[in-house]
Amino acid sequence: MINKEGWLTNAEKHISPNFDQRPKNSEIKLIVIHNISLPPENFEPDNVKKFFKNELDFESHEFFQEIRGLKVSSHFLIDRSGKIYQFVSVYDRAWHAGISSFNDQENCNDFSLGIELIGSDNTPFEDNQYVSLEGLIEILCNSFPGIRKENIVGHSEIAAGRKTDPGPFFDWSKIR
Repeated sequence: MINKEGWLTNAEKHISPNFDQRPKNSEIKLIVIHNISLPPENFEPDNVKKFFKNELDFESHEFFQEIRGLKVSSHFLIDRSGKIYQFVSVYDRAWHAGISSFNDQENCNDFSLGIELIGSDNTPFEDNQYVSLEGLIEILCNSFPGIRKENIVGHSEIAAGRKTDPGPFFDWSKIR
């Protein structure tokens, strides 16, 4: 269930400073699915949580120099065990999609919800992640009638040529 402030009641709450207000009269009608691992192929969620909260120690790994200075967030993160974390209220605009377009409408962050899965383009996702993702999608679709099944997409679909996630190992049949 989503409470009146826009927080999933069964998610672990971590507040990201990387958000702002959606444009007036914007309708939430899109879910964007991503994958993330920091550093790449490390499937522990701690660095991702720190990254979304601007608390990542950029000196702790060579790869982190590539993402230094980025301000990123997502509404939700699902770890390999299926645990759900939330960083931004669903009523606010998280910074997950970047330069993007869906059905000829630019700036997908304005009208979407971002869900990150701990994983990569090189590894299958866990069954627990699909179970949690399916339940979360059901809650979000019930809360926002503008989200139709065809409006659940991968980052690669809204940022073609720029992004590849959730990647070739994401099994769309498990959520559609």
